[in-house]
Amino acid sequence: MANKSVIKKVNEHVGESVVIGCWVNNKRSSGKIQFLQLRDGTGYIQGVVVKSEVPEEVWDAAKSLTQESSLYVTGIIREEPRSQSGFEMTVTGIEVLHITENYPITPKEHGVDFLMDHRHLWLRSSKQRAVLVIRAEIIRAIQEFFDTSGFTLVDPPILTPTSAEGTTNLFHTKYFDEDAYLTQSGQLYMEAAAMALGRVYSFGPTFRAEKSKTRRHLIEFWMIEPEMAFTDHEESLKVQEQFVSHVVQSVVKNCRTELEAVGRDISKLEAIQAPFPRITYDDAIKFLNENGHEIAWGEDFGAPHETAIAEAYDKPVFITHYPASFKAFYMKPDPNRPEVVLCADMIAPEGYGEIIGGSQRIDDPALLEARFKEHNLSLDTYKWYMDLRTYGTVPHSGFGLGLERTVAWICGLDHVRETIPFPRTLYRLYP
Repeated sequence: MANKSVIKKVNEHVGESVVIGCWVNNKRSSGKIQFLQLRDGTGYIQGVVVKSEVPEEVWDAAKSLTQESSLYVTGIIREEPRSQSGFEMTVTGIEVLHITENYPITPKEHGVDFLMDHRHLWLRSSKQRAVLVIRAEIIRAIQEFFDTSGFTLVDPPILTPTSAEGTTNLFHTKYFDEDAYLTQSGQLYMEAAAMALGRVYSFGPTFRAEKSKTRRHLIEFWMIEPEMAFTDHEESLKVQEQFVSHVVQSVVKNCRTELEAVGRDISKLEAIQAPFPRITYDDAIKFLNENGHEIAWGEDFGAPHETAIAEAYDKPVFITHYPASFKAFYMKPDPNRPEVVLCADMIAPEGYGEIIGGSQRIDDPALLEARFKEHNLSLDTYKWYMDLRTYGTVPHSGFGLGLERTVAWICGLDHVRETIPFPRTLYRLYP
């Protein structure tokens, strides 16, 4: 009796008969031979049905199969150098589970809206499957980096009474009789966790009610937010570049087939090795003005500015020491120049924008209290956050990495909507 297997592991069964549960991705026929392109979620393989070598019912079953029909296929695995996987199956038996009729996504071109309306089916395509495999590897590599670097995973709440950076872009809800918001960052809670555990990281969903339709924005996305006690701005930058290098090289090592499936230039990823270049906000302003982008000191960068800066490098670049005027209240001012803060944004190459934002946090209780007043934040609401400075304050730093933008960059995708299984965008809550 044939052993059950999956396509990914057929290399372990060369010359043997196996059974694989799968779907028909495509098929073609040349008279007395049928070629079935089969997929099972782990990979793809061609099944060859030769009329003279199988019972009539097996031949007829193969003929009945349509795109996305499901079946158990039995056959002998053999090496086939011309195949992308290096293997092929000589089919000996077919058990049809379901014949699909009028599958809506055909090999022809479809519009984005159509594909997004059928996202639950579009996930089955080879490119979309590859993106999700790469996403999973990125997540695995992220956790591997922090789990082996002395960090403890901590889960901050999703429902919060306040926000990390003001409530303008937050989703409001009622928490029984109180106002509550869906989190846009777990950072403040992670600072509390760092005071208990030293080095911590969170990995979870965040929500931003920005009415933005750019290719870089989602309403619901996933963030990785490490916080580190006894760590200054410089030490944090080193962690960030080592972290991103580790993730990219893990994908290059473990997902080469999938990177090829999405058409990625792998040589560009192979070059992503720490250390990364750094420029100050001052240098960036000067560079932009010298290269056709008029921008005054004290203005924040938009996507065209970030892209212009990134194009000067073949690795991610840190932009450091932004003006305090448009950065978050908790960022520590540079002691030598208080109008700028000890912060950095990591800008990905190839126009993918900011993938990490981080800073050293204010540890002086008097300065933090002054910041609350400047930003009209309630001292009562943030009392617990103030307690972190009142009871054993220490220098500490942290950062946040947006998962979907990172997936878009590593995969070379045009839009973040393909980086998450079911994207939530400004006008899309279905499926």
